[in-house]
Amino acid sequence: MKRNLGLIAGALVVSAVSVQAQNAASDPQCASSLPSPAGPAQQNACNTAIDLFRYMAPQLGQSIAGGNATLGQGGSLGGPGHFAVTVRGNAVMGSLPQVDKYDPTSSSRTLDTKNQVLGLPAVDAAIGVFGGLPLGVTKVGGLDLLLNGSYIPAYSGSGVSVKVPNGSLKIGYGARIGLLQEGLLTPGVGFSYMKRDLPTVDLSAKTGAYGGQFDVTGLEVKTTSWRATASKSLLTIGLALGAGQDTYDSKAAIRASTTALPTGASASVSQSVTRTNYFADLSLNMMVAKLVAEVGMVQGGKIDTYNTFNGKAADASRMYGSVGLRIGF
Repeated sequence: MKRNLGLIAGALVVSAVSVQAQNAASDPQCASSLPSPAGPAQQNACNTAIDLFRYMAPQLGQSIAGGNATLGQGGSLGGPGHFAVTVRGNAVMGSLPQVDKYDPTSSSRTLDTKNQVLGLPAVDAAIGVFGGLPLGVTKVGGLDLLLNGSYIPAYSGSGVSVKVPNGSLKIGYGARIGLLQEGLLTPGVGFSYMKRDLPTVDLSAKTGAYGGQFDVTGLEVKTTSWRATASKSLLTIGLALGAGQDTYDSKAAIRASTTALPTGASASVSQSVTRTNYFADLSLNMMVAKLVAEVGMVQGGKIDTYNTFNGKAADASRMYGSVGLRIGF
């Protein structure tokens, strides 16, 4: 994840190199620290900096949200005394714009991209609160408390630094309602709501090519997700299917200071994207532990960009996967 953030930092801050003067005519989210009007190259750089934020933020959001709130679980756990703890890694089949090839003076509005896996480790916990009401051979209305922890370490190297001013750990929370309790004859069916956020991150990079300092401060990615899930254990194998919706709310401030612009210039950016999420889990049951693999896809949402991107567009569908070890009772 440190390498991923370093790559993202480079994508975001190098794009701000030529933001030597900006105005709101380029993009409503462009902000200027200079009174002079902007030329075409400066407007292009400002628009591209915002495009890169819009391109990368949903990928970060998906790496946090993942798929199933509890890997391999469909319905509720069964009430007090039941719990599940999962250590998992999420990986999004992402892509990074090649900003090292970007020329703000060019009339081209197409940016190349390359494939890049974006990963994030996480810990999930589910605690049974209410077992539900009996209904024939099953129960309905069970309730679980859901918790999540995302961790990003501080990092410094290769001219890029990652700082976490509010701490490296961010706790997420939510709940799951069991529509059907899994039993011998019935699947587990549930509905969950979860809020997961990326720890606030400050990114900075120095580049000898431009003799400057480039910063992304207060980078926040907040996600809210709902899921409808169903699962069934078949002896040593378990299956789960689910679908739902994610909303990624993100914001940051981008600042560039170069030898040509020692006073610096900045852009404040924000974005909200809602996407549909589908996934399937396959688990290997080992008594109190389960080894779970998940594959899923997100799609939908509309992201308008000034530039076009060779490869995947900012709002293109993306595959993701998760692998985790779940321990519970």
